[in-house]
Amino acid sequence: MSGPTEAGLSNTPLLDRIHSPADLKRLPRQQLPALSAELREEIVRVCSVGGLHLASSLGATDVIVALHYVLNSPRDRILFDVGHQAYAHKMLTGRRDQMPTVKQEGGLSGFTKVTESEHDAITVGHASTSLANALGMALARDARGEDYEVAAVIGDGSLTGGMALAALNTIGDLGPRMLIVLNDNEMSISENVGGINRFMRSLQVHPLVREGEDVGRKAVKAVSKPLADIVSRAKHSTRHFFDPHSANPFAAMGLRYVGPVDGHNVTELVWLLEKLKELDGPTILHVVTRKGKGLSYAEDDPIKWHGPAKFDPATGEFTPSNAYSWSSAFGDAVTEWAAEDPDIYVITPAMREGSGLVQYSQTHPKRYLDVGIAEDVAVTTAAGMALRGIKPIVAIYSTFLQRAYDQVLHDVAIENLNVIFAVDRGGIVGADGATHNGVFDLSFLRSIPNVQIAQPRDTRELRAMLRGAARVGGPVAIRYPRGNTDQLPAGEWPSIEWGTWERMKAGDDVVILATGKPLADALAVAQGRPGVGVVNARFVKPLDEFMLRQIAGSARAIVTVEDNTVVGGFGSAVLETLSRWGLSVPVHILGIPDQFQEHAKPESVYARAGMDAAGIGRVLDELEAVRG
Repeated sequence: MSGPTEAGLSNTPLLDRIHSPADLKRLPRQQLPALSAELREEIVRVCSVGGLHLASSLGATDVIVALHYVLNSPRDRILFDVGHQAYAHKMLTGRRDQMPTVKQEGGLSGFTKVTESEHDAITVGHASTSLANALGMALARDARGEDYEVAAVIGDGSLTGGMALAALNTIGDLGPRMLIVLNDNEMSISENVGGINRFMRSLQVHPLVREGEDVGRKAVKAVSKPLADIVSRAKHSTRHFFDPHSANPFAAMGLRYVGPVDGHNVTELVWLLEKLKELDGPTILHVVTRKGKGLSYAEDDPIKWHGPAKFDPATGEFTPSNAYSWSSAFGDAVTEWAAEDPDIYVITPAMREGSGLVQYSQTHPKRYLDVGIAEDVAVTTAAGMALRGIKPIVAIYSTFLQRAYDQVLHDVAIENLNVIFAVDRGGIVGADGATHNGVFDLSFLRSIPNVQIAQPRDTRELRAMLRGAARVGGPVAIRYPRGNTDQLPAGEWPSIEWGTWERMKAGDDVVILATGKPLADALAVAQGRPGVGVVNARFVKPLDEFMLRQIAGSARAIVTVEDNTVVGGFGSAVLETLSRWGLSVPVHILGIPDQFQEHAKPESVYARAGMDAAGIGRVLDELEAVRG
């Protein structure tokens, strides 16, 4: 699939010739910069449909070209942390014609995926996992006496995750032959934060005096001639070079450090990678890249262009949505609340934009903390604040809260601390697929004593639950989906009685208990069915046992609906309660099946699971047939 010009000629002539890494290797290296430019042009075209990872893929293109030019994939294993920056990798490994299907049902994943291609070394979507995976592959290679290269590409943002740092520590201790390409663009989705980020910046600007260079070269030459050659050449071709015995934490961990080098000089990267292949032990190649490279408006605002909506590639113009998201509803609420209560403090693990916290971070900068990609740190920091009287709110995606389960249990719940978890993206998120669907939180949070779980059906309930959580105390998770909701006027703070459900439609023959997003479908399908009642089961833990006992005493059957796995979720809670009471009312549990859901529109996933309006209707029809 090439991009034709007005004259009918392809504007990607080099890329048109490449269907595998073997084809790439046939190019003279002087043509690699032109190939990178064509790849970026193709990435822009593919991403212009909207919803794809643009800026990160543009920034990593030259590094990916160099790696595939030097290494021999799939024999050599190339791992990408998170995997969202790997669009050039997909194109160079035979998937260019499928790129228009990225994130579409039945199409390519937005990340790397083992079952998608032999060239994808790991299935990934979360940050900071690549180094431990790469370590495992290198150790497996050595244990079996095999001979291939292992290279991991990880962004500086992912280094803020403790898992990456722990893996570096072990890699330095064991010393397997492997390459770590540190892709330093000063960004994750938002700007990077913390001490590691400051250190990375210092590596880019620290001056080298001549005496230090001489000492470094002598020390390196005593260890390795290839590395000494790199020192000599890097002095002239890169911004700076730090010898591996200088005072930096990578060297302290036992890793050879090379860089920083220009991550967009593809021919120089090829030269360096060829030399580094000759070295034993683990090596970090620190490359400095620019997120959004080659597209001026993406370079100027890489946050905006991380995953943009549909846009015009020529102008960068797109029509912004006027819809009001759940994330915005949360962000507006806490911004107002913090203006009234000086003890409110919001913490997020690198998700300022996604969690709707831009305005909050600007309005209340002294009561806002971004800990980087370190969900465990976010939760335990909140615990420390709660122990000293602050009212912390952890704003976190459902899929990322999985990474802090122990901290919720050990650091917050055991002492019943007053921590509010604003759990965004609860339920099916769609295009990002199995790694990002938030369909396990009701189950794993239900298993932790003291944790309470609430699901608002609209902005009114969200605001009521935020303040209600502060009143009742203890750890409270307020879960809401990806998507849009209604907007309330500023200053409006409704209230609801904590732990109570709401009857939305009368009916005592069959009662639907719907929690969260599925409530709308339950209400729609119940219309015209006089015997079917619908309840907004807005509290998952505790259940409204008073109302549930009333329903169980009169209903012929109960149907529960949730956008969570059917294993251990809301429906299970209802069954467990009825069993404890010794009641045998039939309960039909609708939710996400016990299997991972691939990327597709949420509506499609819900339909396959039988929990959309049509699926709920089929269950009601079956129950009606049984009664007849």
